[in-house]
Amino acid sequence: MTWSPTPDATTGLRPVRDSLEQCARRMGMPASSVLKTVFNRWADVVGPAVAAHAEPVSVTDGTLMVVVDEPGWATQLRFLGADVLRRLEEVAGGPVASRVEVHVRGGNRRS
Repeated sequence: MTWSPTPDATTGLRPVRDSLEQCARRMGMPASSVLKTVFNRWADVVGPAVAAHAEPVSVTDGTLMVVVDEPGWATQLRFLGADVLRRLEEVAGGPVASRVEVHVRGGNRRS
């Protein structure tokens, strides 16, 4: 058996998706499949009542950033943070983040 290069090896081309995944990992972001799960299954994970007032906005450097519409929901998310991360990990099939950071929309308040 003789080695012969694949078309990708001779042209040096690779799918854009692979390059974007590599860039995302360098920026501390999880794989796109994990992000897809966080954003598409958010209501399944937190329930419709919480999802109506809180939404994920990013996952970077091990931090899930969530924006809420009122300070009371920030308190609720802070209390539920470990459970939310555990449930996201179950749904995603692997770690998503190690902590949750909550911001109140339209305010500079942070929890």
